[in-house]
Amino acid sequence: MAFVHFASAQPNDEPNVEHNLDTAISPDEISGWMKQMASQPNQVGSPHDRANAEFELGLFRQWGWDAHIETFQVLYPTPVSEVLETTGANPFRATLQEPAVAGDATSARISGALPAYVAYQGDGDVTAPLVYVNYGMQDDYLALQRLGIDVRGKIAIARYGHGWRGLKPKLAQDHGAIGCLIYSDPADDGYATGGTYPDGPMRPARGIQRGSVADMPLYPGDPLTPGAGATENAKRLTRAEAKVILKIPALPISYGDAQHFLATLEGPVAPEGWRGALPITYRVGPGTTPVHLAVKSDWSQKPVYDVIATLRGADLPDRWVVRGNHHDGWVFGASDPLSGQSALLAEAQAIGRMVQAGFKPKRTIIYASWDGEEPGLIGSTEWAETHADDLKKHAVLYINSDENGRGLLDVGGSPDFRHFVSGIASDVTDPETKVSVATRLRAYIRVQAGEPGATAREQAEAKIAADPARDIPVAALGSGSDFSSFLQHLGLPALNFSYGGEGESGGVYHSAYDTWEHHGRFVDPGFVYDALLARTVGRAVLRAADAPLPLQQAGDFAEAAAGYLAELRKLADTERQAAEAQAALLRDHAYQLAADPSQPSRPPAALAPVPFVEFAALENATARLTHSAHGYDAALAHGGAALPPDRLARLDALMLTIDQVLAPDIGLPGRPWYRNLIFAPGRFTGYQAKTFPAVREAVEERRWAEADRYVSITAAALNAYSDRLDAARAVLEGK
Repeated sequence: MAFVHFASAQPNDEPNVEHNLDTAISPDEISGWMKQMASQPNQVGSPHDRANAEFELGLFRQWGWDAHIETFQVLYPTPVSEVLETTGANPFRATLQEPAVAGDATSARISGALPAYVAYQGDGDVTAPLVYVNYGMQDDYLALQRLGIDVRGKIAIARYGHGWRGLKPKLAQDHGAIGCLIYSDPADDGYATGGTYPDGPMRPARGIQRGSVADMPLYPGDPLTPGAGATENAKRLTRAEAKVILKIPALPISYGDAQHFLATLEGPVAPEGWRGALPITYRVGPGTTPVHLAVKSDWSQKPVYDVIATLRGADLPDRWVVRGNHHDGWVFGASDPLSGQSALLAEAQAIGRMVQAGFKPKRTIIYASWDGEEPGLIGSTEWAETHADDLKKHAVLYINSDENGRGLLDVGGSPDFRHFVSGIASDVTDPETKVSVATRLRAYIRVQAGEPGATAREQAEAKIAADPARDIPVAALGSGSDFSSFLQHLGLPALNFSYGGEGESGGVYHSAYDTWEHHGRFVDPGFVYDALLARTVGRAVLRAADAPLPLQQAGDFAEAAAGYLAELRKLADTERQAAEAQAALLRDHAYQLAADPSQPSRPPAALAPVPFVEFAALENATARLTHSAHGYDAALAHGGAALPPDRLARLDALMLTIDQVLAPDIGLPGRPWYRNLIFAPGRFTGYQAKTFPAVREAVEERRWAEADRYVSITAAALNAYSDRLDAARAVLEGK
């Protein structure tokens, strides 16, 4: 880095501190770090994964951080052998690895890379007919049932999209399939959506999306140590006892190979919405050509290397601001995750050098470079589980990023931090439009709400975005990155930042073409938005570390909770109406009369009647939350700045752990590792967030006694939050 002259900055001199942050961040340095870290395959257990951890450790220490590597031993299977082929008169064997492409030197360094593979599939050697299951989601199996197609004893082939990867083989397994293939259809991320790499950003015919298929909606992290850190002497489950590991073999394949398998299918023509962009007639099957699928893995434990770097706070060292991004990839991992990781390094360098020049953050800052995120959020989960007690006592906020690209700001997280986020977004300038990233985001939200098919939530958020006096919307977080253990297991507030929507990384996602070359050409030319991410998240870290008062704006949470309840009541009404409408159709034999008699079909299974769920406890709790939140926010605005030190300390203690009351030990039904009663990844949606998840999923899955029980439990958590707000208001008002 060239010499940077820092303006004089005292701990509370925010403008100068943030000016120094901005001037110290260099897109060229971000590019250089990414190029080095993405120069070789860096999956868990690879030599380059360890080398990257050591490289980052050296940088942190060079910049003045107290840094070390924390190692965990985790179950991480890697492929020993794989076969996918058709037998019979016209045999075909899938290639299961990508070739290098012209103009991308990195893509040729494939030695040591994983072939086509999904971690935590079940291994096995099976031969069976193939059935096409579209995206492989629950509704797709209902459609197959209507067509009279049974996947029991078959191999299912599903396309990526419309749901998390791990659900596809899990649902195939649940419906009796003995194997599963997953492919990327060119209708979703290939030639139908744009030019293919290297001429364009989209997935070429031989591109393969690797990934994890562990059943992470049960719990993430090391499959053998749920709820406890995977230290050397940790008590471990057996592999057979680990419920997150699948029982059937599975592989991802390219659409170039998938075409050969899909073309062998017979049976009914696939419904219109199931047809992709391959030049074939899409049929559901089954095929008469047997498919042979065999996967054998090395199921040994392997090390993951978390790099942990600390700057001790000058005034409140026992208050921690934790910032993380992961460094492991599926192959080279340039966009995912090293775009965000290189931004993290830029922040760490800037903050470290400011401290060396005399700046002293009030609170302790911890920077974490996680390992093992890709196979199951492993490094962050094991660290959070190991240090759970300390984190619950000391952590103010966890701030995450992952992949990044050119475009608009995207922030998800705890809604009581919306005001905090809005302040940051209003003070960062978008490089393309020269307005604040908040102003641009508000415009985008309003435009999207006017598009055909906009959801009720999008329309509600547009009303918020149109009012400059209100904070910008912050999306609920489900799963898919390293915030999960902090937010959903420990109950700590968390935020996840990224930019995107204009640069295109989806076409090479989790493939050997996610390289420095691709990122620099198609995702973020000039590494401008990667630098912007560093300036944005760097501000969040510094403001959280130096804030004179608690960061929560409780009214934003109350508004969000009221919206979640309205959605929940509408869901129950919709389910009831759907069951009543279907009952009438079945009674009148409408399905049989409407069907084409020349095609196989059968009526759907009858839906159970939907009783009225009693939401009164939740309605009362959200009403009380609104009252308590407005009272606290007003008291903080009126008297917070003048609080004497003893009352400020009492206020800080009350608000430090307030979000944890939303995550009681009881956890969610059937998956108690997830404790947060306000947000969780959906059991059958994967990454997508479910709000008021215990009640919502009980309604969706027609578990009525459980819905009633968790209405009361969720209401009690909201009331505990209100109790804390009332106590904090009393401190503010000197009562």
